[in-house]
Amino acid sequence: MKSAGHGQHFHFIGICGTAMGSVAAAMAERGFIVTGSDENVYPPMSAFLEQRGIALTAGYRAENIPAKTDVIVIGNAMKRGNPEVEAVLNRKLFYLSLPEVLKNHFLRGRHNLVVTGTHGKTTTTALLAWIMTSSGHRPSYMIGGIPRNMGQGAQFNDSQFFVIEGDEYDTAFFDKRSKFIHYLPELVIVNNIEFDHADIFHDLDEIKRSFRHLLRIVPQNGMVLLNGDDANCREVANECLTQIVEVGFGINCAAQIRDIACSAGGSRFTLAEEKFEIPLIGEFNIRNAAMAISAAKFYGIPGDAIGHALETFKGIARRQEIRGEARGIKVIDDFGHHPTAMAQTLTALRYRYPHHRLWAIFEPRSNTTRRAVFQHELPNALKLADGVFISEVAKLEQIPERERLNPEAVVETIAKSGKPAFYERGADAIVERIAPLLRENDIVVVFSNGGFDNIHAKLLQKLKG
Repeated sequence: MKSAGHGQHFHFIGICGTAMGSVAAAMAERGFIVTGSDENVYPPMSAFLEQRGIALTAGYRAENIPAKTDVIVIGNAMKRGNPEVEAVLNRKLFYLSLPEVLKNHFLRGRHNLVVTGTHGKTTTTALLAWIMTSSGHRPSYMIGGIPRNMGQGAQFNDSQFFVIEGDEYDTAFFDKRSKFIHYLPELVIVNNIEFDHADIFHDLDEIKRSFRHLLRIVPQNGMVLLNGDDANCREVANECLTQIVEVGFGINCAAQIRDIACSAGGSRFTLAEEKFEIPLIGEFNIRNAAMAISAAKFYGIPGDAIGHALETFKGIARRQEIRGEARGIKVIDDFGHHPTAMAQTLTALRYRYPHHRLWAIFEPRSNTTRRAVFQHELPNALKLADGVFISEVAKLEQIPERERLNPEAVVETIAKSGKPAFYERGADAIVERIAPLLRENDIVVVFSNGGFDNIHAKLLQKLKG
């Protein structure tokens, strides 16, 4: 492994991002001195970092940067004008993006398995990392979440394998290429391609261009696993010189998923004449598992070892995670923030809780859902629930008025379909409004890619009170 050596001091600006926090924790465990700052210091990431002895500072200030820091790692959410970014530039300090840190210190010379796509990246990466871990391969990995089997989102060791979640988002304010371009892939999974990240991509064609760039750097002795049911995936692979295997439900897919059976406890399916079972629900999770299985097969892992790993997979924090129960009402946390992902989660929860009322609470917080991009798609996704609450658009002042999502209009559209739907400005107002409407056996799923003002705990406390 290439490493800068023990004792070097890395300061992470934006440390509570899932990838930043995971890498920071793994580096601290290897003996590096790690500090960091963020404006959004909230669980589970803040607790995860503090448990590993990493000093966190809430808010950005020039004085947060220690005098003798060796490397500043600048998160991709940071912009010019940030006090710590400006201090780095003014002091002429050595700075890198997170993908550059990974490429330069951890990825060179490895078999890098890069998992990409608009949806399902975190689950697929976690499944693949767990398959390789439980079969004795001890991979390094970096996952945009915290898998319960492994207890942390990143692990760096001397294994020849590195399993990494490949995000199409841009690298940093000083490098506008997609992050995954830095990851030196030998095997690439492309789960699906849809429009997202409206703050950096103008249209779907720009996103496809980034995926084409990624597939151009996969070596000829590598592998591309493609969603054969997704026309966008097939299109971006037109000029790829690497071996391609299409994975999917269609009859033209070389690795076809068949014989699907779902229950409240999980899913069963057949892939390439082998039967597998996972404790996850939903067609999208079956596809995620099929991708992970196909990748593991490429590296020679036998089917029985793969099957055992899948059956013992415990899931990921903030992916359909039950946060608590009060008065017989379950409160579930989900990171979903794209209409397709939320629709898939609601459909999956219907399988798991077929005779329960299902309520959806949504915080428009991502850079795309704060905009009007999905104004018409959101009602179709959310009305799969029996009742819907939507909060005010987060950081409203950052979005020009004409470009903002109109949550009141989303609520109005859902209400016209016959489902109760409500708009409330924030978490406290939602808790007050929803609590009297809930009854025993109801399921409440909260969709947000942030802390949402600790709404889960507030709702559970209100119900217990």
